[in-house]
Amino acid sequence: MKISYGWKICILLFFSTTINYLDRHVLSILAPELQHLYNWSEVEYSYIVTAFQISYGLGVVLTGKLLDKFGTKWIFAIGVALWSAAGMAHAFAKGAVGFAMARFSLGLGESVNFPASVKTVAELFPASQRAFATGFFNAGSNIGAIVAPLLIPFIAYKFGWQWAFILTGALGFIWMFFWMITYKTPEKAPELIPTQASQISQETPSPKSWKQVVFKKEVLTICLVRFISDPTWWFLLYWLPKFLNETKAVSTGSLGWPLVTVYVLADIGSLAGGAYSSYLIKKGKSVYAARKQALLVCALIGLLLCGVGFVDNLWMAVVLIGLGAAAHCGWTANIFATITDVFPSDEVGTVMGVATLSAVSGGIVLSLLTGRILALTGSYSSIFLIVGCTYLIGYTLLTRLIPTIKTNQT
Repeated sequence: MKISYGWKICILLFFSTTINYLDRHVLSILAPELQHLYNWSEVEYSYIVTAFQISYGLGVVLTGKLLDKFGTKWIFAIGVALWSAAGMAHAFAKGAVGFAMARFSLGLGESVNFPASVKTVAELFPASQRAFATGFFNAGSNIGAIVAPLLIPFIAYKFGWQWAFILTGALGFIWMFFWMITYKTPEKAPELIPTQASQISQETPSPKSWKQVVFKKEVLTICLVRFISDPTWWFLLYWLPKFLNETKAVSTGSLGWPLVTVYVLADIGSLAGGAYSSYLIKKGKSVYAARKQALLVCALIGLLLCGVGFVDNLWMAVVLIGLGAAAHCGWTANIFATITDVFPSDEVGTVMGVATLSAVSGGIVLSLLTGRILALTGSYSSIFLIVGCTYLIGYTLLTRLIPTIKTNQT
């Protein structure tokens, strides 16, 4: 079966996202060992995590503007090169300050991935396919998270923890080669069917100025929703291995199957969430109605996270976390798709950058709060209560502040 040009590129986006999250997870997998080696406090660890989030938040605004101005090919490649080099640099870090500097550089480079990927999907896919295409490449985040706990402990124990950073960082340079020889702009891609390109173009509203876009009610609402809901994912990314280690006595070498279970469920949620709204659109629902219905389902499933802190059994906790992660990924696929529904492709990078800055800002607040709560109480229960409610709050705000959205399909 011949794969279309759009799906060839989407497969590359899937692998870039996989590598992105693999590189991002190395620290969280090794955190118990490194925290013991360098005697980090919970607060110091939260500062290291926050260093990544600050640079990531600043980076998404910069890369979003660069992507809209100069296009995807070179800006994406430069970002991948930066985050790959920064990932490898962790091997040479000494103490909390050194790791914070490496994390800051990693975040700056990794900030390119999602604005570039969402922009590319907007350029190559019609509205009826965007949520599924977004869910597909976003599933790479969970594949990276699945591979990490299986691969990282093996490398660390076999060759030393430094090599876990070096070898995973090197993967980005391999991806760059395939990206550079495969990607073409839609105008220069002979594989893109002209009628499809015309359909995508007709679905896109006329472009507006930067100020008109950023200060629209829809953009500000999406920023608020992501500020509230995205921190859940940051929390799982950086604190889940520590949660399992500290509350369920799961060693670094035994993290593999619990984390694999969580992220396999998350992968299913990513694909199912995107496919569900695409299915509803094909069945005749309006684009925004389909997105909202899918988001509500995800928000209700996300409430399961509230119970994690009160469960003693390891695998029951793992399943609840996995379902919450699935809800997040389905939620994200539809939020990203909504952005591509509303804005023209030459503005998507900017909108994604501003919205992601808001999301990361929420993540920074939650990371610092988590460090303080754990230092004071030693308990994760209240944190899981907070993150479990965020999606329903986000859904309520979205539907109240924006009851309807003018999209290209009704």
